[in-house]
Amino acid sequence: MNWLQLLSPKRFGDKTEATISKDSRSRFEQDYDRLIFSHPFRKLQDKTQVFPLPEDDFVHTRLTHSLEVSSVGRSLGKAVGERLLEKHPELSEKGFTFYDFGGIVAAASLAHDLGNPPFGHSGESAISSFFTDHPKGKAFQQQVDPAEWSDLISFEGNAQGFRILNDEENSALRLTFASLGAFTKYPRSSSAPKDQNRKSQKKYGFYKSDSKKFAELATEMGLTPIGEEAWCRHPLTFLVEAADDICYNIIDLEDGCRLGLVPYETTRDLMAAIIGEKYQQEKLERSRNVNQKIGLLRALAISQLIGECVDLFLEKEEDIRSGAFDGALTEHIPSAEALQAITTLSIEKIYRSKQVLEREAGGFEVIGKLMEAFCMATYHKFFDKENYTPRMKSIFRLLPDPFQDKLEQEPITIYDSLLIVMDFISSLTDSHAIKLYKTIYGFSLPVSKA
Repeated sequence: MNWLQLLSPKRFGDKTEATISKDSRSRFEQDYDRLIFSHPFRKLQDKTQVFPLPEDDFVHTRLTHSLEVSSVGRSLGKAVGERLLEKHPELSEKGFTFYDFGGIVAAASLAHDLGNPPFGHSGESAISSFFTDHPKGKAFQQQVDPAEWSDLISFEGNAQGFRILNDEENSALRLTFASLGAFTKYPRSSSAPKDQNRKSQKKYGFYKSDSKKFAELATEMGLTPIGEEAWCRHPLTFLVEAADDICYNIIDLEDGCRLGLVPYETTRDLMAAIIGEKYQQEKLERSRNVNQKIGLLRALAISQLIGECVDLFLEKEEDIRSGAFDGALTEHIPSAEALQAITTLSIEKIYRSKQVLEREAGGFEVIGKLMEAFCMATYHKFFDKENYTPRMKSIFRLLPDPFQDKLEQEPITIYDSLLIVMDFISSLTDSHAIKLYKTIYGFSLPVSKA
């Protein structure tokens, strides 16, 4: 893989050859701006990151998490880009700057959680479980092909994100190939053979319905194929992944401390192990404000991790471009052991805390019931009209017009219709999902105002 292809400013639908912009705002910066102002991105403000929002303190949502990942991603991209321009002078000759590297990683990082459903991982599990465990959902296996079924039984937020970014209903997004490539953490289809030794093969990054589009993208950027419907990662994806890893490890720990799930002293020592020689406890303890102390520790820890990831990426750059290196940067840096200690503690004290488990259990119930209601209403409306009941008709009418319009288009397959329902369910905010659940199942009804 070569950088000139990997930094492609082309977009799907371009009618003329895309070039590096001479304007004050590059195409990659345009990607970032399009995402910031998009409706799917704004919805992240009401999608829980880890904790349900408490009344007594502020914790992170998917939106604030995405903004922080993007900030770290931009720093990683610019630092790497500055060194790569020295190593590959042909990039400067073509007009690329280190700001382009920062812009690509920032945009891809901003979009990295765009496909996540309400209630996080429990929402993903609930969507998949409708098809794997519910008798009505399991019945669809006989009506779709194996590759389509593979998509349905393993809902993947990364693939859903790629679908959102390339959905005609969100045509204003139309990100550059470079940003789309950096966004795609798992460049394989759900039905492609999985290589357990490659981190990029752990999950999948696009549905069967988007396979031709991703193949075009991969060809344009020269991604190395490693099997049928599977490619090596875009090198900048490693920086997007590192930005996410850095933020959720450090920020989840910070939130856990603020909510009293992890003692301040434990939090301090875990971050100090990353900060190393720059850690000065005497200076830290001059302040009596715990939040201020945590903020300082967080800033120093993130700065240290950024530096270590940049150094490792540059050391492994040729192996990354050849596909020989395929692991998470944060698992191979000097602070890897300290990060693992944070992960171990977070699983025990944070991710398995009562409030998190209660949210996950409730979210699983809500999303599972919504999947059943809307999948069955849609199926009977279009494919089994004799059994299309008045209740199903009422449920179908709860779909927003854009989703109804998509379903009304001809021809449409059962697989297509189920993906559209999944588009709707996964697009819901936490609050909207709960409200819809209560409306459909009779726990509360909308009250009209006189």
